[in-house]
Amino acid sequence: MGRTVSQRQFLVQKLETLNDAEVREVLDYISTIESTRRSKTVSPTWEDEVLSVLADALENQRARQAFEWEAVRRKAEKRAAARVGAYL
Repeated sequence: MGRTVSQRQFLVQKLETLNDAEVREVLDYISTIESTRRSKTVSPTWEDEVLSVLADALENQRARQAFEWEAVRRKAEKRAAARVGAYL
C-alpha cells in the first residue's frame, strides 16, 4: 500500500528544494495572501449591510436574471453554429 502525502507535507518537500531567493518569493506571496485575508475580514459591517440590501433589490435580481438568460442564449447560439459547421 502506497504512502499518501498530505498537501502540507508536499509543500514542505518542495520548500526544501528551493534556494534562499525562491523561499523569499514564497514568503512574499504568503504575506500577500495574509494581507488580502486581513483586508477582507476588517471591512466594516455597514458596507456588508449596504451590499446585501443592494443585492436583494428588485432591479439587481432582474439584472442577474437577464444576464443568466443572455449567457444561456449565447451558449445555445454557439452550439447551433457548431452543428451547422459540422454539416458543412
